[in-house]
Amino acid sequence: MGSQYIPVKDLEIYSLARELSKLAWEFYSKLDWQTKKVIGDQFIESSDSVGANIVEGYSRYHCLDKIKFYYNSRASLSESKDHWLELLFERKIINENKYKKFKEIGERLAVKINNFIKSTYKQKLENK
Repeated sequence: MGSQYIPVKDLEIYSLARELSKLAWEFYSKLDWQTKKVIGDQFIESSDSVGANIVEGYSRYHCLDKIKFYYNSRASLSESKDHWLELLFERKIINENKYKKFKEIGERLAVKINNFIKSTYKQKLENK
C-alpha cells in the first residue's frame, strides 16, 4: 500500500463503527441481568462485530479476503440495527431518541460499508 496507507483508526467508516459500539454499550450497560441475557448480549456482540470485521478485513492483503470481512461487517450491522435494536425499542427498553440516534448512525454506516466494498472491488479490477 505504500505511502497511501491510512491507519484504520483514521477511517471514517471505522470511526462510525466505534460510535455505534459506544452507543450500543450505553444501552447495554443499563440493562438488567435477564434482559442482557435474552437480548443485550447478542445486541452488543453484533454491534461490536461491525468494527471488528472492518479492522480484520482492512488488515488482509487480498481484495476478496478483505471484501469477505466487509460483508460480515454489513451483516452484523443489519443484525444489530434491523433486529436487536427493533426489539429493544418495541419492548420499550430504549426510548425513541436513542432508537433514532442508533438508526441514523447505522444507516450512515451501511452506506459507507457498501461504498467500501465497491471501492475494494474496483481496486481489485484496476490491479489486474
